Formats: sequence, C-alpha cells, structure tokens
Amino acid sequence: MRLLYFTRDYTTHDHRFLQAFTSRGLEVGYLRLEDGGIAYETRDVPDGVQELAWSGGTTRAETPEQWLALMPDFARVLSEYAPDVLYAGPVQSCGFMGAMAGHRPLAIMSWGSDVLRDSARSPLWRWMTSYALARADLLVCDSNTVVDRARELGDLRDSAILSFPWGPDLPEGLVADSRGRGRHIRSRLEWAGCRVVLSTRAWEPVYGVDTVLEAFRQARQVDPDLRLVLLGEGSLGVEFRLYLEEHDLLGVVHSPGLIARKEALDYFAAADIYVSAAHSDGTSVSLLEAMEFGPAIVVTDIPSNREWIEPGRNGWLAEAGRPDSFSAALLAAARQPDEERERYSRRNRKVLRECAIWEENADTLVRAVLRISDEHASSRT
Repeated sequence: MRLLYFTRDYTTHDHRFLQAFTSRGLEVGYLRLEDGGIAYETRDVPDGVQELAWSGGTTRAETPEQWLALMPDFARVLSEYAPDVLYAGPVQSCGFMGAMAGHRPLAIMSWGSDVLRDSARSPLWRWMTSYALARADLLVCDSNTVVDRARELGDLRDSAILSFPWGPDLPEGLVADSRGRGRHIRSRLEWAGCRVVLSTRAWEPVYGVDTVLEAFRQARQVDPDLRLVLLGEGSLGVEFRLYLEEHDLLGVVHSPGLIARKEALDYFAAADIYVSAAHSDGTSVSLLEAMEFGPAIVVTDIPSNREWIEPGRNGWLAEAGRPDSFSAALLAAARQPDEERERYSRRNRKVLRECAIWEENADTLVRAVLRISDEHASSRT
C-alpha cells in the first residue's frame, strides 16, 4: 500500500511515524509543508521513505493564504504519486489542504494544539478545522481531551477516530545506557549534590517556558541547591537568554540547545524533577519519557495531563501561567523523601506498561490506515 505522509515541518515525531509505516511494509512518500528554520530532528528521514519534490517545504508557510497558494502544486503531487491513503496533519494546514484537494481516503493526524488552541484563533480557523475534520476518513490523535474537542468541531463517527498516546520508544538497553551517561552529565556540570530540574519543551509561547524560568528563580530563593537544564530552542530564545543574564542564572542553568534525541534521553536520566508549564497539550511524549526515567513530575493542571498525573500519587499539577504555583510544586518535589519518590516512579512505569507501548500502538495505527484503504477500494468496486 502506498501512503503519502504530509506534515508541517520535520520533527522527531515525524521520524518515528515515518519509521513506523516503512518498517511495517508500507510504501511511503514524504511531503514537507515548510521549513521553519529550526532543526527539530537531525536524523535523515528513515530508509525507504521517498522525499517528494514540490514548491513547498523550503521556507516558512504559516498562513492560510500561503497554504492555498501551494494547492496547485499539491494537487500535482497527489496526481503523480497517487497514494492509496493521504496521511496529513496538523489539521488546519496539511489536513485542510488534503480535504480541499478532495483526496480519499484521508487520514488526519492532530498534533494536539491544532484542535485545542488553533481552532479558536478566529472564525476562519474554526471553519477550516471543521471542514477538514468532516472530510477525514480517520482522525488520529493522542488524548481524550483532543477527541472530545474534535467531536465538538467535526461530524466524526466513532469508527473514524483513533486515539492513542505517542508513547516513548525506549528499549531497556537504551534506558540503561542513558542512566550511566546521566550520572556523567551531573559530574561534568559539578551538580552531583544538587536537585536537577529538566525542561524539554520548545521555546514557543504555548509551552510556557517563561513560567518555568520564573518559577525556578523563585524556588532557588528558597532552595539554592536547585539547578535547571533547559533543552530546546525557539522564537523566544533571545528573550530567555536575556532573562537568564539579567537574573544572574547563567551559572545554575545549563542550556545545550537543540540536541539529538539520544543525548536528550541522557538528560532525562540526569534529572531529579521534570517540569512542563505548557498552556495546552495533547499527550506529551516528553512527559511519558520522564515517567519512564523516574524523576518527579511537575506539569500544568490541564485535562490532558490529568489523564496521566494524579496529585498525591505520581506527580504534581500547577496552574497554567502561574510561576508561584510552579515554584511551590518544584519545592515540594525537591523535598520529597526518596522512598516516596520511588513509589511515584513505580506507578508511572506501571501506567506506561499498561497503555503507552509505542510498538503496539504503531501496529494499531497501521491496521487502521490499511482498513480505510481497503474500505475505500471496496466502495469503488
């Protein structure tokens, strides 16, 4: 079966999905809508994926007007590649373009914030969301929160919805190796006796990294042994670096920028506390990775996180946009007794084993894509 994978940019998540499809025998073409200028994924596309040439994919393409201007060449790609299934997302960009092109069957992959936040940008964005969802043969999403909102926006049958967490792909050997390198990171930074807080989210407004920075500053006034690893990069980079300099935090914050996923996992292993202050999220893969590695979890009190974190059992929830709330949670996590921390970690790993095994969920996804392909072929005979 031939699948065209049409995505906004190229990220680690895209690499994983492309690999899931090709490793299960699908013929996969890859089409990229834009290049936002940030290398979210340093690896080439997986072996066996055919990168398709077209007029998009080399510069930013952020507005509906820019997307519509690409429609004629997108129609050409569809005609020449002739996929059995078009797999496209986010909803309002790639998904909407797929719906406008009229290609069937159409699988749309929500990236969480497209349904939860972008659909409310304006009446136009809401209409684009509803238009795309109503024409999807399959909606792929990662949380009940996204499913509930998508049902409000589009006329979706139960059989047209597939929801599963994009669980971490973490073989035991990889985790064990990262734990050893994590200890080396702490030693190299001379943080062996400190409590290390880890933030992995992109430096964009939706992810609330500004809240993390101010919460960390406040918490350090109480506990000077706290340290922060700030992974990532983004449009707020200049602002964040000025903040660190102005508040004399450069010596206690380590910011290596965008790094390869394997190296990022070493920082999970080095961390005592994982923090995400995202204002909106589906199921965050970085949260699930943190649950595997075992640091204390501090995340925003939003519906998607409440699907995974229960205060008093396996982590802390803090109010969105409230540095004081996150600061209090960080301090509580830092003071947690070791035996209680271990109980939390065991519960988190148990939850992952029950419902977030990537290989099993990838199998389910491929079966769903094959199903809509077969149903469409049957309807034409």
